[in-house]
Amino acid sequence: MEPLSNAFTFDLRRLTVLRELQRRGSLARTAQALHLTPSAISQQLATLARDLGAPLTERDGRGVRLTGQARVLLAHADVIAAQLERARADLAAYSEGGRGTVTVGCFSSAVLGLLPTALRGLRERLPHLRVDVVEAQPPDLFTALDAGQFDVAVAVDFAAVPPHTDPRYSREDLLTDILDVALPPGHPLAERAEVPLRELAREAWIVGDAASCCGAVTRSVCAAAGFTPDVRHAVDDWAAVTALVEAGAGVALVPRLVHSVHVRRALALRPAEGEPPSRNVFVAVRAGAERDPVLGAVREELRAAAAALS
Repeated sequence: MEPLSNAFTFDLRRLTVLRELQRRGSLARTAQALHLTPSAISQQLATLARDLGAPLTERDGRGVRLTGQARVLLAHADVIAAQLERARADLAAYSEGGRGTVTVGCFSSAVLGLLPTALRGLRERLPHLRVDVVEAQPPDLFTALDAGQFDVAVAVDFAAVPPHTDPRYSREDLLTDILDVALPPGHPLAERAEVPLRELAREAWIVGDAASCCGAVTRSVCAAAGFTPDVRHAVDDWAAVTALVEAGAGVALVPRLVHSVHVRRALALRPAEGEPPSRNVFVAVRAGAERDPVLGAVREELRAAAAALS
């Protein structure tokens, strides 16, 4: 490996590959996330290592792990990426804002309950701005945000989400979304003012995929109540979930964000007994991009939509 030069330089795009390897933990998963082949990922990392004159990966059984030099570089990569975003934001502020395209990556419940109000506000405020919405879940949501495919991410805190302290993002909490117990009409607990979750331990459950935010939250809430739900129906679409509950196929936890899809359903919605199960909804942009006036307007309208719901 060549020694470090006083004037060394490298392709900043290769840092994206290294950052994704840190997140995904393997060449195969990194390749899948970035839509490349594992050999292409290896070549990108080898070129970056050669440019820097420092080894970035080492063998770990059948896989690879990051070297100490790679972790040093990644600490600087976060600073570099944030500074580039600040430069882009300053240029946007210098020119007239309100034109172009902003892409928002957002989980399904917020697409239903939060985005419509925010988009109406943005159309009135910035009529020439085009806003594209893509339904997405972590970790792919944040991979796309890192790559610039998304400008704004709206997500829920759970295991697949980067921690609050992650320096790559500027994030802001929007609201606490409470989940109510959805029961079929005529269910013995439907007349209760509050439903003890433990009494639903023997029920059939309708729950989303374990990798999804709502599926993960439901499973953790049931675990906290002392049981593992008997998942009979694995469904991620909220209209389908409430239709199955109405048909008597099982019970579910339904977020208040999706009130619009079940308001006419013949089912019983009851708060859970005690501390209500909930999830934290937040918005994130790349660190440094919070100074962008257009992205600032998007965040303000999301805040206003969340305040209206609260």
